[in-house]
Amino acid sequence: MTRKIRLGAFLPGGGQHIASWRHPDQPADGAVNFDFHVQLAQEAERGLFDAYFLADGLATSTGGLSEGGPARIAGFEPVTLFAALATQTSHLGFIATASTTYEEPFNTARKFASLDLISGGRAGWNVVTTATEAAARNFNLDQQHPHAFRYRRAAEHVDVVKKLWDSFEDDIFIRDKDSGTFYDRDKLHRAHHKGEHFKVEGPLNVPRSPQGHPVIVQAGQSDDGRALAAATAEVIFTAHQRLDTAQEFYRDIKSRALGLGRDPSHVLIMPGVSPFVGRTEAEAREKYDRLTSLIRPEDGVALLNGLTGGTLDLKGYDLDGPLPPAPPTEGMKSRQALIRQIADDNNFTIRQLYQWVASARGHFTVVGSATQIADVLQDWFENEGADGFNILPPWLPTGLTDFIDLVIPELQRRGLFRTAYEGRTLRENLGLPFPINRHAAARAAAQAAE
Repeated sequence: MTRKIRLGAFLPGGGQHIASWRHPDQPADGAVNFDFHVQLAQEAERGLFDAYFLADGLATSTGGLSEGGPARIAGFEPVTLFAALATQTSHLGFIATASTTYEEPFNTARKFASLDLISGGRAGWNVVTTATEAAARNFNLDQQHPHAFRYRRAAEHVDVVKKLWDSFEDDIFIRDKDSGTFYDRDKLHRAHHKGEHFKVEGPLNVPRSPQGHPVIVQAGQSDDGRALAAATAEVIFTAHQRLDTAQEFYRDIKSRALGLGRDPSHVLIMPGVSPFVGRTEAEAREKYDRLTSLIRPEDGVALLNGLTGGTLDLKGYDLDGPLPPAPPTEGMKSRQALIRQIADDNNFTIRQLYQWVASARGHFTVVGSATQIADVLQDWFENEGADGFNILPPWLPTGLTDFIDLVIPELQRRGLFRTAYEGRTLRENLGLPFPINRHAAARAAAQAAE
């Protein structure tokens, strides 16, 4: 089967760009407008996207000065939203973010297994460790746990969740009304987990879905993040500005996965791309300039502060001067380094830097015609930079529609993207294998050895 580009749609209702809410096409209340989210989900499905992806935060800043911009200080909890959107779609997957630092594995396993059942096997879990001091103060802490601690906890958290997802074997339910036999007791299993961070007996009280269990997604780029991704992730959301750094990450993750006994083709690398699409390059540039002109300086400064780990105070600095050094953070170490790299590679002033990252927060911004953008995606896809991309439309819904109507037909013309969904589950559409229940596999192995 010919390898195809996989596409996720990163669609915060409030818009991706920090000034998107000021754009005439973007509903100002988009973050909490359910009907608008339905429109976005159905539009993404029209474009044959694999999944609707949502990040999530566990804190908000007063006064609207947050990394996400003022329109994103409040919104829906993703799993709750996706449970509703699943009823309005039939093929689109839903990848929701949940924190291993501030959730218990049983709660995480239960809500994602429920979403997977409700959607008919279209759920994915974006595993995050949540890197802000503000979030820590919402969960009984004065400051966040150290970076290494969060990743040790995350690795164990994912392990427990996967054990719980295997509580029920696929064929456990008999439901024979005549005999009164509802299920096979031998096919219900406890987790019996006791580790450094968690003690969980199980079993989970939600059965498996048509895709076995939700797709596991991860987005860390630090060494700890790469180790977790290589061991556990099936899709990796990553941020790169250049093909060479994307290739280094791609090859490193695939090599690590192989070293852990995993099939590297079952670990999909999907960098984020924020496209400003025009029928011509000039039209695309006009769209970029128009949205950039709507950025308030205070929002731009807040964005940089968030992306550099909350340790950089730009008060009193000339916005048309260089970015000062940022003290080390226990937050998003890889993103802090990436923002520094963008500033240095382009010799950006503070103002130019926040203008450039305003739409993608460190992900790759591309401004051009459909052909030019397709050229970039094809280059990365064919040269070990990506298995697919998470598309971050700068504003909504028009930025999404532009990509669907202009870029996707070009990718299809080149034979790089599907013309119809391959299956009904997220796994089928991503080309990922069905996860065999560990207890069923052990029984089969024991029987084969007899």
